[in-house]
Amino acid sequence: MSEVSFTPRVFSGIQPSGRLTLGNYLGAMKRFVEMQDEGRETIYCMVDLHAITVWQDPADLRRATRELCAGYLAAGLNPEKSILFNQSQVPEHTQLAWIFNCVARMGWMQRMTQWKDKAGKNQQNASLGLFAYPALMAADILLYHATHIPVGEDQKQHVELTRDIAIKFNNDFGQEFFPIPEPVIEGAATRVMSLRDGSKKMSKSDPSDMSRINLTDDADTIAKKIRKAKTDPEPLPSEAKGLEERAEARNLVNIYAALSEQSVDQVMADVGGKAFSEFKPMLADLAVDRLAPISQEMARLMGDVSEIDRILGRGAERAREIASPILQKTYDIVGMVGAKG
Repeated sequence: MSEVSFTPRVFSGIQPSGRLTLGNYLGAMKRFVEMQDEGRETIYCMVDLHAITVWQDPADLRRATRELCAGYLAAGLNPEKSILFNQSQVPEHTQLAWIFNCVARMGWMQRMTQWKDKAGKNQQNASLGLFAYPALMAADILLYHATHIPVGEDQKQHVELTRDIAIKFNNDFGQEFFPIPEPVIEGAATRVMSLRDGSKKMSKSDPSDMSRINLTDDADTIAKKIRKAKTDPEPLPSEAKGLEERAEARNLVNIYAALSEQSVDQVMADVGGKAFSEFKPMLADLAVDRLAPISQEMARLMGDVSEIDRILGRGAERAREIASPILQKTYDIVGMVGAKG
């Protein structure tokens, strides 16, 4: 197969399945905004089809989808620079996903650690959608011939599966049609941990609201949660190496580094030797300074969702302009009669 050059294009998405957290912001949205101005096309999605792999209350799903869009906008995504849309408005996602269901192998899906974690010992009662989730994620990415995928560490395996599906499709049909996308995993806080347990990821599904900072939290709540965050009695070390066996301390330092746009080493040079009674107020002030404007703008946008719905509708139209020809060409390659590719 001859080598094909693909337009550099970024795609990523977040599930609208609960309140947005600091982990969503530092692990994804902040990086989305930075990539918007790096010279590549950027497409960011509210992956509501993924959300329903487990049951969702319809009213909650609608609210969460709009709130996620509000979070994208409040964090700095510009709908004139980036395409913002919710997945279910672009039917090509599910159409390509079926093709990939027929390309992917059962063994590949069974190896997915998120399938094992989410289905647990009750796999027979899990939805087929939860099992096939990675094929839909591959379709999300490859439907736009995306080349760069900003993700957290927990999604890296799914991007690797996407690469496997693209390679197998290209080999099966003897042409280099789909790009082999690259995961983009970087930054001091690509994986933000719980404020109550540094060994667990910060999660919107954790029963304790004190385990996370929500992007809708006001300044007093943010400061309170950081003051009460779990730590240890030792002062902060002067070098990053000293954090290796101190999960809670490492988490708070990583958050500070990401919010202040410094490396962990730079932060340690500044705060090494300080007690948490000194460091926590510094972190609280920084978090309030960075997050309070986002929370305020989200509240404004959610006060009149017509602007959000307009942005999502226009984003879906722009997304389909890219997606539809790629899907039609895929159908043509596979041999579907009537394909216009």
